[in-house]
Amino acid sequence: MATGYQVIARRWRPKQFDEIVGQDHITTTLKNAITSGRIAHAYLFVGPRGTGKTTTARMFAKALNCEGGPSITPDDDSEICKSIMDGSCMDVIEIDGASNNSVEQIRQLREDCQYAPAQCPFKIYIIDEVHMLSTGAFNALLKTLEEPPSHVKFLFATTEAHKILPTIVSRCQRFEFRPIRDELICEKLSTIAKAEKISIDEVALKSVARLANGGMRDAQSTLDQLISFCGDTITEASVLEVYGLASQEEIHQLASLLAQANYPAILSAVEELDTVGKDLYRILVDLQSCLREVLVEAIRDGGQTSKLGPPMRVESLMRMNDALHRGEAGVKMGLSQTVNFEVTLLRAVEESRTRAIDSLIKELSGMAKDAPGVSDQKKNK
Repeated sequence: MATGYQVIARRWRPKQFDEIVGQDHITTTLKNAITSGRIAHAYLFVGPRGTGKTTTARMFAKALNCEGGPSITPDDDSEICKSIMDGSCMDVIEIDGASNNSVEQIRQLREDCQYAPAQCPFKIYIIDEVHMLSTGAFNALLKTLEEPPSHVKFLFATTEAHKILPTIVSRCQRFEFRPIRDELICEKLSTIAKAEKISIDEVALKSVARLANGGMRDAQSTLDQLISFCGDTITEASVLEVYGLASQEEIHQLASLLAQANYPAILSAVEELDTVGKDLYRILVDLQSCLREVLVEAIRDGGQTSKLGPPMRVESLMRMNDALHRGEAGVKMGLSQTVNFEVTLLRAVEESRTRAIDSLIKELSGMAKDAPGVSDQKKNK
């Protein structure tokens, strides 16, 4: 029987701690805990989607339950390790918190965890999206979580830690998964592309990483889709076409129009972007990133920069970026995305041209002190 195609995100899922990208602060801590024998009974993995929470939980379970373990370098070819990674091990139970969130199901879990593991040293429960459990289910879990049997370990994963009861969080060791830097995503995707014999240029890699928002799984899924669309050769133009992104040149040009306060050109540029089907919300996000880079340069250059054409002060750039940020919700959720996008850009221009009253008073006071009449009066006194 022929096996179906397995997506890149699954085929390239890390199997060892050293293969996890961008989470060194977590993998180092877990490896040290295994080496020193200081293994807690409950762990809470928190972070954005696609950053490695569930993968790390499986890997930690594999490290604890591997043959001859616990070990920080489990044998991937052993039957137990294979069954843990593919989800078929009897002693590593993966539970979806969204569909197993009732009090009765948690009570059943409490009863089951009293039994000894069948083939491994530990019985490990991995509860994904744990924030979806009901309040009653959380309360039913409290006593077991506080004093579990010695052979039981709990690994929780969530994207929304604020929804978990503080009494649950206080009983766990909490690990914060960070969004993965674009450079690390590009490096990993480049490795995958070479192994898959795919030609992809550096600019296209940066566009994919920018689209992923710090999520490795999102980046790998995007690469998979691009391979289906483009074949063996992926260019920046292909990425921009498939996902409706604007190029860095287009983003910089739009930022320059904002700095110049060229209203007709701004409206014309928006109309052109909308006509060719660009994602206006994504352009708004990328525009903020571009302005942030200009803002940093202005701060380094003593408070002003001409990178966008006309000289712009730090205060103006901050006001412009703040106006763009406030307009995100309207562009993303509003009835007319194009109109809201245009209004957001025009409002950003207007706000960048205003001055804070305190800085204006300070500047006028300095000018008054340097005025000839004032200086003569001071000398006469």
